[in-house]
Amino acid sequence: MTGRRILPPAGRSGGLPSVSPAVALRLRGRRQYLILRGQRRRLRDLTPLADRTGTIARGAILLFATLRNEENRLPWFLEHYRRLGVAHFLIVANNCTDGSEALLKDQPDVSLWRTTASYKASRFGMDWMNGLLARYGHGHWCLTVDADELLIYPHWESRPLPALTDWLDDHAIPALGTMMLDLYPRGPLGAEPSAPGQDPLETIPWFDSGNYTRQRQKNLGNLWIQGGPRARAFFSTDPRRAPTLGKVPLVRWHWRYAYVSSTHTLLPRRLNDRAETEGGEDLCGLLLHTKFLSTIVEKSREEATRGEHFENSSLYNEYYAALSAAPQLWTEQSKRYQGWRGLEALGLMSRGGWL
Repeated sequence: MTGRRILPPAGRSGGLPSVSPAVALRLRGRRQYLILRGQRRRLRDLTPLADRTGTIARGAILLFATLRNEENRLPWFLEHYRRLGVAHFLIVANNCTDGSEALLKDQPDVSLWRTTASYKASRFGMDWMNGLLARYGHGHWCLTVDADELLIYPHWESRPLPALTDWLDDHAIPALGTMMLDLYPRGPLGAEPSAPGQDPLETIPWFDSGNYTRQRQKNLGNLWIQGGPRARAFFSTDPRRAPTLGKVPLVRWHWRYAYVSSTHTLLPRRLNDRAETEGGEDLCGLLLHTKFLSTIVEKSREEATRGEHFENSSLYNEYYAALSAAPQLWTEQSKRYQGWRGLEALGLMSRGGWL
């Protein structure tokens, strides 16, 4: 933590549905529980392999991630976020068996922890993230993402993250909401290999542009977004089971904050008011989701056996079986990524007042 006392920014909460005093009290208790749980898990589960947190400068933008066997993705992941302006990476390597740990240990701007604990038992890594965020993220703008998520936002090629976070600070906006945009290839999954360090958009540049549904959740106030290729290809008979796509990955962190479910929801609930992705007034970005690189087929077969990625893994047996069969997600309605302006024109992100 920084030496000075930093109060959580007020932000605005006019878009959130109201909740009863009893619900508000229950959410407060939930937040306190998650903070304490994260601290315990950080101390119990994580072993430092390269602790360079002493080099973190005041005001530095930090990135937090949990990963497993992402040696192929990591070079581009690090390059992308360094180019955006991330100053330090705080990464948990969970049961890695490839070269991910060795690669990360050699990076001067990476602090690395190892754990052999269960990913599922840690609430899919969020206990570790909450613990590290509380310890090192207080007072910093913090980006919490998966290794297959690349943040973009309006003007991202010419305006780095410090410019964005300065603007958010000036407007008392404590967080940036996004939608995950699933990218996929034109041919069958796994058919076109990607090299380490290669831009994923060279092999998986296609996405769904219009089959999304959005609704505001009452208690936490987050936007529940579903749709895209996973919904239509794997959950068409029961769309309610499809993955939710709304996230709030960029937050000016305070030790009294906590992620509830991945980065889909936070407490206190007012932070979720930033998750507007309907092309309205609020500035919002996108997480380019590179899940469907060529490694997806092999990874799906492995994860189906491990059962570490879903609360009720039996519900996803058909999903993993379908991915393992290397389906083709591309259709005549698929759109090719042509830059953020094209995504804004489709209503998938908004500049808001950041012109």
